[in-house]
Amino acid sequence: MKLYTYFRSSAAYRVRIALNLKGLTYQAVPVHLLKNGGEQHQEEYRRINPSGLLPAFQDDWITLTQSMAIIEYLEEAHPEVPLLPGDAPGRARVRELAQIIGCDIHPINNLRVLSYLVKQLGLSEQAKGDWYRHWVIEGFKSLEAHLARDPGAGPFCHGDRPTIADCYLVPQVFNAQRFDVDVAAFPNIARINALCTDLPAFKDAHPSRQPDAE
Repeated sequence: MKLYTYFRSSAAYRVRIALNLKGLTYQAVPVHLLKNGGEQHQEEYRRINPSGLLPAFQDDWITLTQSMAIIEYLEEAHPEVPLLPGDAPGRARVRELAQIIGCDIHPINNLRVLSYLVKQLGLSEQAKGDWYRHWVIEGFKSLEAHLARDPGAGPFCHGDRPTIADCYLVPQVFNAQRFDVDVAAFPNIARINALCTDLPAFKDAHPSRQPDAE
């Protein structure tokens, strides 16, 4: 298995957590998002992922380039440590929580959007940070409400073991804290993040522990 990754990429971080939770060994191939104009734009990487985004994942004869598709592939190919509940409502709920992060929060706050705000629209760094915090806080309000109201919530996002939802939550909290979002304002998110980040699989996936960490 080969994972094209960048230490601070949220999407790559999710996949690293999933791989670690399943106890799978993989080769990490760093792709720096800022050096040399962004290595993700270079022809060599574009042949692997035409979208020019991270992560990309290769296993045997398959190449996948979306974090949810990669994690779902790992779930089906290596079911021994499940990241989805055994019941259909539980699986749907975990996917819902993951998609609140992956579809509603992350896309409008990733690097290419933030870069466009500054380089093309001329926003200041302060305005960029305000944009980021606004949309993360709005998304966290929704996620917190889902976690608070659902009887399926347990110590983790769903039940008593990490699921795909937790793989998504922890990287988003990491990024939010980088931009000075007060996660303590969201007690369920803060509680689950603290529980997860104390586990070896999450610790080893942390950006600071990656070979390309700066």
